[in-house]
Amino acid sequence: MREPHVVMFRGLAVLVMLLGLAGGAQAELVRDLATVAGVRSNQLVGYGLVVGLDGTGDQTSQAPFTIQSIENMLTRFGVTLPGNVNPQLKNVAAVLVTASLPPYAKPGQNIDVTVSSIGNAKSLRGGTLVMTPLRGANGQVYAMAQGNLVVGGYGAGGGGSSVQVNVLSVGTVPNGATVERDVPTAFDRGNSITLDLNNPSYTTATRLSHAINQAMGPGTAEAMDAASVKVNAPLDRGQRVAFVSYLENINIDPAAPPARVVVNARTGTVIIGSSVRVLPSAVAHGNLTVTISESPQVSQPNALSGGNTVVTPNTQVSAKQAKAHAFVFKPGVTLNSIVKAINRVGATPDDLIAILEALKRAGALRAQLVVI
Repeated sequence: MREPHVVMFRGLAVLVMLLGLAGGAQAELVRDLATVAGVRSNQLVGYGLVVGLDGTGDQTSQAPFTIQSIENMLTRFGVTLPGNVNPQLKNVAAVLVTASLPPYAKPGQNIDVTVSSIGNAKSLRGGTLVMTPLRGANGQVYAMAQGNLVVGGYGAGGGGSSVQVNVLSVGTVPNGATVERDVPTAFDRGNSITLDLNNPSYTTATRLSHAINQAMGPGTAEAMDAASVKVNAPLDRGQRVAFVSYLENINIDPAAPPARVVVNARTGTVIIGSSVRVLPSAVAHGNLTVTISESPQVSQPNALSGGNTVVTPNTQVSAKQAKAHAFVFKPGVTLNSIVKAINRVGATPDDLIAILEALKRAGALRAQLVVI
């Protein structure tokens, strides 16, 4: 029976999240565990201009590349600025445009783009992205982006005070880019395909190959390593599509996740996996609190004494050590036992982090401790 995972947050009690208490391993579809090798998205990036801002664009005196970009754009439209003219525009911002080109995207299809300011524009709200070519890692143009920005935030100010919600220097253009060319894949090459596991595991790879051989016939699949399973596939493209569709819907029981404890020292979040075990050990943990307070005393002389006012420092230092709580872990302690022991002594997330690190150093924590 699977045990729950534990999620702890700073300033809150220990929370036990019941993430599936069904007995036995849960069968999952192959499409949720693996992807076809070579079928992936591609990152695109481009440099462009956002126009039509309400005075919140780049300060051109501090962002000269924006002026240069405007001059280059106007030149393409047949407009030439005199050499001694320095336009002081506040409604234009230089931006980087990024997008993810999904696999099998065809010319004419639309994809979303993200627009981010690279100058000192205060806000991109209400702006319009001017036609921007998006290039891949090889320098080729794969899409053209243009459209009105959607910024998920707002800001207001006056009299030296201001308020802002979310980030105003980043926006999106839904369906703002049109695909100009497709990216070839290796899907229809050769007489086989390779399934890459999202979480490499020798056990999962072996079970996947056995399940495919049982469904499609012996010798169809072979586990290459912990992350890849090679599957013989039809040469005909249409048959191969149907073949992969059938593979995606095969059910297998993946291997149990490794015993792992993830600690975020910045936020105080601790996640304990269900496979974590603790060897017999005794733990005592207490806190030491040191308080330093300043209470300066002022000595004021009489009005006719001719003396000076003297400030005498009065520093008070006190130390208080909380009573150390001790508890014992017996052999084969499970996740529930760990949580109960910690809750019983009232340990905070910071206390738990210190205890787990000490158990790992002592060799009593049978899990991988990951600190992020």
